[in-house]
Amino acid sequence: MTDAYIYDAVRTPRGKGKKDGTLHEVTAVGLSARTLNKLADRNNLSGHAVEDVIWGNVTQIGEQGACLARSAVLGSNLDQSIPGVSINRFCASGLEAVNMAANQVRGGAGDAFIAGGVESMSRVPMGMDGGAIAIDPELTMKNYVVPQGISADIIATKYGFSRDECDAYAVESQNRAAIAEAEGRFSRSRVSLKDQNGLTILQNDEMIRKTDMQSLGSLRPSFKDMGEVMPGFDKIGIMRYPELETINHVHHAGNSSGIADGAAAILIGNKEYGEKNNLKPRAKFRATSRIGTDPTIMLTGPIPATERVLKAAGMDISDIDLFEVNEAFASVVLRFMQAFDADHSKINVNGGAIAMGHPLGATGAIILSTLLDEMERADRETGLATLCIGSGMGAATIIERV
Repeated sequence: MTDAYIYDAVRTPRGKGKKDGTLHEVTAVGLSARTLNKLADRNNLSGHAVEDVIWGNVTQIGEQGACLARSAVLGSNLDQSIPGVSINRFCASGLEAVNMAANQVRGGAGDAFIAGGVESMSRVPMGMDGGAIAIDPELTMKNYVVPQGISADIIATKYGFSRDECDAYAVESQNRAAIAEAEGRFSRSRVSLKDQNGLTILQNDEMIRKTDMQSLGSLRPSFKDMGEVMPGFDKIGIMRYPELETINHVHHAGNSSGIADGAAAILIGNKEYGEKNNLKPRAKFRATSRIGTDPTIMLTGPIPATERVLKAAGMDISDIDLFEVNEAFASVVLRFMQAFDADHSKINVNGGAIAMGHPLGATGAIILSTLLDEMERADRETGLATLCIGSGMGAATIIERV
């Protein structure tokens, strides 16, 4: 197979995904087009520069609907001969877009692609599409489906993670993100977002904040009422996991990922493409994976996805220098570390979605670009990015510096 390389990666700052968030004024198409323009400008892309734009976004309705990827191309300065396709693998949409692009390059289906994703959660709230996985009783009852927050609490209960452990993880995520911000570690991939007049809208990740165990300890569990009272999702979880007498509700706004707006784009191509366009490759794809998992506990997918991608790469967990494990909830990362006996000093070293937010369709591409930047900064050779996925799936990617 042909090797696929990362030539560049660009992302917006992550804005608070609420109506008072700084990026609320920018549509998902606008976020996408500005990100595509930055990538094109940095790499002198002109004409039919890539085979396709593969773009992840989750809530594909309203202004995020109607093949947002093609709208983003037409809204950008890219040539109109470049098509676009929108894909949805929930939280891993951005990484799946990248993996699809890399595997098409590896299979010879094109010399180069732009891949990434977007989500404007302040303008198109999560769940607006009314998907069957959340509301069709025939589907949900058959599969014991519960909301993601309940799933995160099931993980904490089943694998023994206390409220204090989840809060301590969240505090560390915030501290690491603050250090990374202060030291400019995001500066290579993150670009300032400007309005149509050239005025800066946002240049730093908006949601990083100072916190401690005491402040987190004052927060009420977010999913306790829906679990215990109405509609009583704990009973459904216990039907699937009868060994659990009760579910310990440990997650809240402070140790769960923040709702965010943002976009990210990665330029992927073969060796000949780089040589033709005077581009230097930064990393090579070693392997990709995706897998389905139990839809009740839902968020343990990074574990089998990692096992699968390691096998595909012919590697062991000890061969990986750095990890990005999306911080959907604290228990997700704690379970990953527990399963692999992984060193926290190698995982999410610059913080994650608990500190900076989780713009659903973009996050996978964001964490891959963050991983590559940190590999270069710390002079590490191999990295693995993975995400849990709603309804029970997982995805993972291994890259190697060139």
